Amino acid sequence: MSPVTPLPTAGEVFLDARGSGRALRVTWHGEADLVVLSLWHGDTCSGSFRLPVEDVPELIDVLRDGLARSYDGHRAGRGATAIGLAREI
Repeated sequence: MSPVTPLPTAGEVFLDARGSGRALRVTWHGEADLVVLSLWHGDTCSGSFRLPVEDVPELIDVLRDGLARSYDGHRAGRGATAIGLAREI
């Protein structure tokens, strides 16, 4: 088993709602012009994705648009879900 690499100073960890030690790490690597999204289960990285910094605004737009649709759905009393949003994309 390889040792766990500490998070860079510019990053965040998001815990999965399902628990069981699942997490998403988002780390900025300015020296490489990358944002790395990595999936963790406990202290093991199970996958990663390198997103060029020039693509980050598009990712933010997709997340913001999905969040707005979700809020609109809740306000309308439909209770939009993440699954419903994923089907729209």
